[in-house]
Amino acid sequence: MKRIGMLTSGGDCQALNATMRGVVKGLYGCFKEVEIYGFLEGYKGLIYGNYQKLSADDFSGILTKGGTILGSSRTPFKELDIPTPDGLDKVKSMKETYKKLKLDCLVVLGGNGSQKTANRLSEEGLNVIGCPKTIDNDIWGTDMTFGFQSAVDIATNTIDCIHTTACSHGRVFIVEVMGHKVGWITLHAGIASGADVILVPEIPYDIKKVSDALEKRTKAGKGFSILAVAEGAISKEVAKLPKKERKQAIADAAAKYPSVAYEIADKLKQQFPGMDIRVTVPGHTQRGGSPCPYDRVISSRFGAKAAELIKKGDFGKLVVMKGNEVTAIPLAESAGKLKYISPDDDIVKNAKMLGISFGD
Repeated sequence: MKRIGMLTSGGDCQALNATMRGVVKGLYGCFKEVEIYGFLEGYKGLIYGNYQKLSADDFSGILTKGGTILGSSRTPFKELDIPTPDGLDKVKSMKETYKKLKLDCLVVLGGNGSQKTANRLSEEGLNVIGCPKTIDNDIWGTDMTFGFQSAVDIATNTIDCIHTTACSHGRVFIVEVMGHKVGWITLHAGIASGADVILVPEIPYDIKKVSDALEKRTKAGKGFSILAVAEGAISKEVAKLPKKERKQAIADAAAKYPSVAYEIADKLKQQFPGMDIRVTVPGHTQRGGSPCPYDRVISSRFGAKAAELIKKGDFGKLVVMKGNEVTAIPLAESAGKLKYISPDDDIVKNAKMLGISFGD
């Protein structure tokens, strides 16, 4: 009898259920008898011992269902050693729950912070397998995370829809895409939808360069322009500030504007007083709805690989995709690292060859 625990931690995304289904179907293919314990609301369920014993039937029909049947919450890694409001030692409580249920392994579906916690539990002696979830595609060590392509599809569709109305009215539209620290969604959706300007956190922008790009389009007879802007986009002036001053500048802007797209819109209106500039923020629609077919495939493969690792007893690993191969790396190798866009990446150079401005 194998006793396996599972939890979904951090922000939700479209393929969490599909991945859990892949894990469970893989486990039932590897072992004659399996007991599955699903922890509710992420690590919170593991801390407080809130779980459900699940059967194979509970994972039937959820391949196309977005969100997570277990619920999710955020348990920040930096606060892991801070007791809960009612005084519980989080790490100690999680270990006690694991041992009380006599688990053979804990499968963690989560992003960068969640996998850092998974690595901590692994270092504490628990058998842990991680599966890389995040719409941001920013987990170091894997070419792809599940949830990313679904978010890109939604952001792309939003910009596609904006194109027609922007063209009809001769407007400049700024579409704000999710991504605080990294801009992979914005980059992919911007290229896929034919955006004229793409602004991402990793490439600080010069508002004058953005203005020049819009002016160039106007002089070329283009009646509209589309800017795909990551929510964490930052100007060169702010990026050059010391860390403390930079944080203050970002906080001051947040107090003045609803989000970065509105700040950029205001700056552009100062440059072009007569230009009709609008902002669209698709927000959490990007992490909702049904997973796209691509995500259903890779999440199923990730789940099957997790089951294979459990069968082999190869714990302390993060399931990853390298090229088209699903493999695994040590959790410790990825924990605490983010996969950033580099201005020297081929995809950025390709986009610039197509005439897309990054404001740099």
